[in-house]
Amino acid sequence: MAGGFKVLDEFLGDSLDLPVRCTDGEVRTFHIPAPSAEDGLLVQSVMEAGIRMAAEGATPDTEVLDDARELDLYRTALGTAYDDAMTHLEWPRFRHMAMTAVLWITQGMDTAEAFWNSDGVPSQAAPNREERRASSRAAKSTRSRGSQSGTSTQPATSRARTAAQT
Repeated sequence: MAGGFKVLDEFLGDSLDLPVRCTDGEVRTFHIPAPSAEDGLLVQSVMEAGIRMAAEGATPDTEVLDDARELDLYRTALGTAYDDAMTHLEWPRFRHMAMTAVLWITQGMDTAEAFWNSDGVPSQAAPNREERRASSRAAKSTRSRGSQSGTSTQPATSRARTAAQT
């Protein structure tokens, strides 16, 4: 008996479908199947190596992967969609689609969707500084509800009492 756990494939998506305008002007939906467990672990380890390098202060131009290993990573992430994507896409769209698949494999559907919809600019996926400040100001300007216990205001401080007596 599984107790309160649902059957995993009832709620976990096992593929990714990405619509892309191809070099011929047509919009094609590329179906990216879930990788095998071994391939998923490989993609995860490559991403972790990149994160570790960044945390250790590697210079921004340090390559985590050479070009051949980058294409191998993309082939692994895209699975059966790789050859079709290579045929129909130019590099920027191919790379965006492949990076979306990598993020889907390593961080889940929500992160992949945010990356896809931000045109590959992670800073656009998160609220910018101005939006965060505006929401913070709105939260601070929201008045709290009055007391429901019958009291009206907090007692005056001693400085306020002294000023009122003079």
